[in-house]
Parts: sequence; C-alpha cells; structure tokens
Amino acid sequence: MSADMKNKHHYVAIMAGGIGSRFWPMSRTSFPKQFLDVLNTGKTLIQWTYDRYTKFIPEENIYIVTSEEYVDIVKKQLPNLPVQNILAEPSKKNTAPCIAYISFKLNQIDPEACFVVAPSDHLILEEDNFQKITLQALDFVANIKALATLGIKPTHPNTGYGYIQYEGLEVAKGIYKVKTFTEKPDLEIAASFLASGDFLWNAGIFAWKVSTILTAFEINQPEMYELFDQQKQFFNTPDEAKAIQKIYPQCTNISIDIAIMEKADNVFVIPSSFGWSDLGTWNSAYENIEKDYFGNAVASDNVIVIDATKCMINAPKDKLVVVQGLDDFIIVDTKDVLLICSKEKEQSIKEYVAEVKRHKGDKYI
Repeated sequence: MSADMKNKHHYVAIMAGGIGSRFWPMSRTSFPKQFLDVLNTGKTLIQWTYDRYTKFIPEENIYIVTSEEYVDIVKKQLPNLPVQNILAEPSKKNTAPCIAYISFKLNQIDPEACFVVAPSDHLILEEDNFQKITLQALDFVANIKALATLGIKPTHPNTGYGYIQYEGLEVAKGIYKVKTFTEKPDLEIAASFLASGDFLWNAGIFAWKVSTILTAFEINQPEMYELFDQQKQFFNTPDEAKAIQKIYPQCTNISIDIAIMEKADNVFVIPSSFGWSDLGTWNSAYENIEKDYFGNAVASDNVIVIDATKCMINAPKDKLVVVQGLDDFIIVDTKDVLLICSKEKEQSIKEYVAEVKRHKGDKYI
C-alpha cells in the first residue's frame, strides 16, 4: 500500500516491555525475546512486527511502548523509527497502564485516531490476510463506539492461551459481540471450548478509537484514568518523561483484559485465521522452524545431530554442538547457560528460572 493510500488517522502501538521468561535461557531480563531472532530468520521478532505494520500504517504513526532499559535496543533494531515514537515505561505494570499512556498521548496528537495495540513478539505467516482483517477492525471502530479484538480460530485445545466466547449473530460482516473471556483453561475445558465452536484464542491484538478506549478507562478504571488525566498537559512536551515517572508508581499492575475487556459491554471480536502463533514457548518455536528428516528443529548453523529425534535445538553460531540419543528434548545453549529439558516439561521452564534465581541470584536471569 503506497504512503498516500494509508489512512493518516490509523496508528499502532507495539508493546515490547515483556521479559519472555519461557524462552529462557536465550531470553534474558536484559535482552528479552522480542529483540532476538528466535526462529533463525535473520530478523528479530520486533523487526518482523514493525515491518508488518509499515505495509499499511503510516510509518510516523507507529509507536513502541517498552521499558526504559530497552529503549537503546529498540533504537538500534528499528533505526527508521522516530525517537519520539518510543514510549519508555519506568516500571513493568502489565498492559493496562501502557495502553492508558499511549491513549492519552495519541488523543492530544489526533483526537480522531484509531489504533491497534499488538504484542511485539508474535508470528504471523499470512500477512496479506492479517492486513485485511486489521483494516476491517479499524474501519469498524472508527464509526461505532466499540472495543474490537482479533480472535484466532483454534486448531487444537491449547491450555496456554486465553479464550474468547462470542455470540452467534453478526453485528457487521464477520464481526460478533463478545460473551465471555476465559483465562488459560485446563485440557478438558479447552477441549469442550473447541467442540462448542463459539470460542476463539485470545491473541491480545486490539483495535479502537482513542476516544472510545479513554471512555472505557474512565468508566472501568477511574483511578488509573485520573492519574493520567492529571498529567496530560505534559504529554508530547519535554516534561512527558517526568510526568510518567510520577504516574507509574501509583498505577495498578493489571492487564487490559482484566482492567477493561472483561468489564466493558461494547466488546466485539473478529474470528480470524492468519497463521498466528504467540511464540510463547520453545514448543511453539519448534512448530514454526523447518525440521530435518528426523523431526529435529535446529535454529543454528553449527549443530550435528546423531540418532536424535523431534528435538528443538538452539545454539550460538560460533559454537559446535553435537547432540546424540535424545528424543523430544529442548536444548538451548548460550554463552553462559545450557538448558536440556524434556519438551513435555516446557511449561515448567518458568519454575526452573525461579530455582536458578533462588540458588544463583540474578546473574543468569
């Protein structure tokens, strides 16, 4: 899409403040997974996300919300991004405060703004389809006071995702009213969701008009709304960072799902399919990397595999790694940590990180 065809009231806020602990030991607090080339493609996850949106959102309307400590990494990895489009959070407070921040900021720049909120570390294989559905969501919220989300048509009963249930009647072509949000269910419940046919995976991709989301904050999170509202005259001025330093310590640590989406009555969903993965775990990386004849996914150029099957292997390019005799394992080698873990135990990696922290402090975290 050429620059003059892009809608100047369309924006995107890419959230890049997470620490990706389930991708440890490759993902570290000082350099988390959104800044890594997890799939060995030559581009980091945040670079893929940024490039995806430049195709249909004006480049000057793309914002990154991240932690103060990651600002320099963002500048380095996205050299075309205007520096003023990097929003630095002084502390990690989950997704609601960062969305309040970008909403108040954009409202001053362009009260007609419609914007997408998206994670920085997801994989989307069918980009044309994704563009079409995202533009459909932005058009919908421009004309109706709605909070829209993209729900992924589930392919299997996954216990690692939240679920969205929707009503059977279309309110517009391909758009439905949301009935319920459910946090990560157990396998039995996930299977029943799949069988019922009216549940979708919650991808954490949202679209709304800036005025609509601000009203939702005012109604559902009045204290947080007030904190930002009291400082809003400093946004888009040299005093913005100082204002944010005042606001953040007082903000509740809460996700946008719990803060707004589960409470509001004007939430809609577009059932979508565009080759999506949240790349939340080593198993999801395994699913999306080319396998050898024995089902091994090797994200490195210097690995020799002997009598091993269905392994996920990630290692530095300058280190030779030889793997023999393992079946269904995750093997991740970094300069100072080696993880060898059964694939079926990957959900426990967070616990192993806590164990490392308890015995070794923050050095390897």
